[in-house]
Amino acid sequence: MSYAHFTKVITANHLLEGGVVYFSPNHEWTRGLASAAVANDSTEEAALLAAADFQSGEVVGVYSIDVLMDDLGEIRPVHFRETFRTLGPSNYFHGKQAQE
Repeated sequence: MSYAHFTKVITANHLLEGGVVYFSPNHEWTRGLASAAVANDSTEEAALLAAADFQSGEVVGVYSIDVLMDDLGEIRPVHFRETFRTLGPSNYFHGKQAQE
């Protein structure tokens, strides 16, 4: 699959629930990456970060992440860490923990 261009979205963790959230075009936090506002350049990224930082009472750890837009317009994180974060919390036992 080819990718059209390189972009950014704003992410954080919800302050009370702890879950991953993304900043939407209507300046609200959403749980779905597909609903995130996309910044195509550094000016748009700075504006989104400023608006997201203004809502710091709702979230913690606001930062931008690198994403790619595929040919169908779907947003995909560039780094594994962010892909892993989209899958939700891993709050079940793994490996040795599951054997005890």
